[in-house]
Parts: sequence; structure tokens; C-alpha cells
Amino acid sequence: MRVVLFGYQKWGAQLLAALLDSRHEVVLTVSHPEEGEWAPEIFQESMGDLARSRDIPVVYREKAVDDELAGLIRDAGAEIGLACNWRTWISPAVFSAPARGTVNTHDSLLPRYAGFSPLNWALINGESQVGITAHWMDADLDRGDIITQRTVPVTPTDTTEDLFHRTVGLFGELSLDAFDRIEFGPHDWLRQDPEHASFFHKRADPDNRIHWEREARDLVNLVRAQTGPYPNAWCLHEGQRLRVLEASVSRERCGGTHGRVFAREGRGVIVVAGPEAWRGRQHGLVLRRVLDADGVEHVAGDYFRRMGDYLT
Repeated sequence: MRVVLFGYQKWGAQLLAALLDSRHEVVLTVSHPEEGEWAPEIFQESMGDLARSRDIPVVYREKAVDDELAGLIRDAGAEIGLACNWRTWISPAVFSAPARGTVNTHDSLLPRYAGFSPLNWALINGESQVGITAHWMDADLDRGDIITQRTVPVTPTDTTEDLFHRTVGLFGELSLDAFDRIEFGPHDWLRQDPEHASFFHKRADPDNRIHWEREARDLVNLVRAQTGPYPNAWCLHEGQRLRVLEASVSRERCGGTHGRVFAREGRGVIVVAGPEAWRGRQHGLVLRRVLDADGVEHVAGDYFRRMGDYLT
């Protein structure tokens, strides 16, 4: 099929590479502007550069909403659209411009974790598996009928960066499988059940603040979800931001006031955490590695030279 690809960063570049090695023809690519936008190194790969190296036209849009773009898609003779890591709205006029419509790929097992930052949110919630979905694009974000999916297990030590590396290379396989089903069947698309759907917002700095009344296991998941290239989980120590790079659940239960630096465990320190922590029925959060306000990394047991401080 003749394909118009909406993509960005490594997701889009790797998907384009998979399409170039397939029987399909990419006739147009649409990407977000790349100049002046910082991105973590693991995301940095240009779909536009790859497209130009193969003489494929590239157009740039913040949002894919204009009639001119819809006309370019029709003029290119695109039979089907494919979107991967497209971060803004694609209007019905644009996603309907290809003769067969447009397929969106999303890094969650829809209908759960529609919306933004799905891998981070899934890890925060302690999910045992994540995945990616190819579905038909319609006017509702991430709500169209499901064509095919891939499942990826989550281990107890995985970070979101680990899950990124484990999923990003699967979008090509997923999309080519979806194209085969669209061309040759079966055409039994799976309608998303709204009773099982969940939609998540973009993550922002306040979302990463540690709330000590939460269970230690939930806080460990937050730390894991925000390591690597993502903004770290954080709290305040003596009025200064302290970012937590690595944490675990304490071996023993501890009681007292939320946020109290309680005792040492190995080279880490235990902080009182959990609902009704004052009853002594909860495990604490062991801080193992932290980053101070000056950007210096510390083993937590070295950073906290005395017990009894409070983190807020």
C-alpha cells in the first residue's frame, strides 16, 4: 500500500525504517518541527532525515489539521495513513484523506492507558504487563477499533526507560501485521469497551512529588517510572529539592510520622511512609541513591549523616 506516515523522534524513524524494508511504499511523511526542541538522547533520531535520504517528501506540522495537508496527502495518492508518536491532534479531514483511513499506534494495551505517558502511568500503577496497540483513528483520541496488539511483560526492576527500549522496536512489526489484516483479513476489529477504558493526562512536575502517606511499594513504582531520561520523583529536604534515583521497600515495618528519616538499612536510609504509618503496620521507603539540588548524586546513607530529619 501507499503510506503517509505521521511520526516523530525514534518511534517515527524506526517505524519508517521498517516500512522501507517492507513491500509498502511510503509516499509522504509528516513530522513535528525538530529545531530548537530538547529531547532525551534515547529519543533522538530524526524521521525527517531518514525520509529525505530516501527522497521521500517531508512536511512539518505542530498539528495536522489544515486543508493544505489533507490535499498533499490526496495528491500523493496515499492509500492509508499511519501515526506513531504523533503528539497533537490530527483532524478528521486529515486522517480521512488517505483512501482507507489512518491507523494510529499507541504504547499501551488499549482501552487501558489511553492518552499520555502510558508507560510511566502503567509502571506507577504496578502493572505486570504493558504493550502497544494498532487501532483505527477516529475523532476520539485513542478510542478507535483495535486491529492488533503486542504484549510486553514488566519485571519487578524495570524502569520506564527499560520499557521504552523493549517496545519501540515493536512498532514496525505491529504496523505491518495491521496492514496485512487490513488488506487480507480477517476484518474482525475489536471495539473498545468504555467500561474497561482509562484515560491519562500528560505528566507534569507536581505529579512526580513524593507523598509519604502512600504505601512504600507505590513510591518505589513512582521512582522506577521516573528514572532515566524522565524527570525524577522528588521531595524537599531542608527546603531544597531532593530527587530520588533509586529506592526499595524496607525489610521491616516502621512507625511514626510521614517523611521522617527513620533508620539506616544497608547503605540506604528508611523514611516512614504509608497510610496510617503512625500505627507501625507499614513498611518504609528505603532511599538508596539521591540527587541533591546542585545535581550531585549521593548514596543516600552518605547524604543523610544523621537520622531524624523530615522530608516533605
